Amino acid sequence: MIGVDLGGTKLLGGVVDEHLEVHARVLREVHGFKQADVIETAVSAVKELRDSVPDVEAVGFGIPCLIDQTTGIAVIAVNLDLQDVPFRDIMTERLGLPVFMDNDGNVATLVETRFGAARGASDVVGLTIGTGIGGGLVLNDRLYRGHWGAGAELGHMVVDEDGPRCQGNCPNRGCLEAVASGTALGREGMIAAEEEPESELGQALSGDQKITGALVTTLALGGDEVSRMVIGHVGRQLGVGLSSICNIFNPEVIVIGGGAMAAGDLLLEPAREELRARGLPPSRDQVRVVPAKFGPEAGMLGAAVMAFDELHLAAEAA
Repeated sequence: MIGVDLGGTKLLGGVVDEHLEVHARVLREVHGFKQADVIETAVSAVKELRDSVPDVEAVGFGIPCLIDQTTGIAVIAVNLDLQDVPFRDIMTERLGLPVFMDNDGNVATLVETRFGAARGASDVVGLTIGTGIGGGLVLNDRLYRGHWGAGAELGHMVVDEDGPRCQGNCPNRGCLEAVASGTALGREGMIAAEEEPESELGQALSGDQKITGALVTTLALGGDEVSRMVIGHVGRQLGVGLSSICNIFNPEVIVIGGGAMAAGDLLLEPAREELRARGLPPSRDQVRVVPAKFGPEAGMLGAAVMAFDELHLAAEAA
């Protein structure tokens, strides 16, 4: 299968076999792209992969988007210029292969449940923390998509009704994504840099460096206390969301992935502490909050696993 992780800033694709071995990869930038360019980039990337490994059966896409699974329409994406696009039909026509699509959080959770950090668990929640926050649910061993495919948008549950505006196309305020994503980490880092000019973070700002979540993380891992405080604050905000997730779903495992996980336990330990303080027993005491196994390739691998599953189901139905 070809698995494609089409994110808010990048596209990562790969040719993946049933043992999760990757035979070829392609990486493309899509940050700021208009809809037509996003589609063309996806088509070009898949064709390049197919040329390198011709024996491909189908393509799976993981997209940070609300998806109508009944029609294959990408309804709306918060951090990507896709809206009311018949994505599955377009890709099927352009690529000449069976095409399957799902939310990127769903596919990342699927591969972590099957092969990764939550292997063996039957009730799993996944969060991918990057530009935004994607969510995925595996409940009773089955991927949960909701009534028509738009479920598990966990990054858009409100944790602070008076919080900062969410980003992109989300109309809300105080979403988990608005306060605990990589974007939020950069925003909080900027505030801290202005308030603490003598810190390494403040000096980076005075040296005209762009304050991003990645920079905050790098400085924190290097020992900058202000950067560590910023990550701790964002981690606690994450923990507020985790406590609600835990109370609602009573999962065995919550898997946290995405670029923000470069901060490791600097982010996760405050989140775990907040979960323990706010969650209800016994869920809060039994759930494991763990880093994802597959890192930045989770979406790509998960999209391929999803395609294997869907092709198998289609064959059974026929």
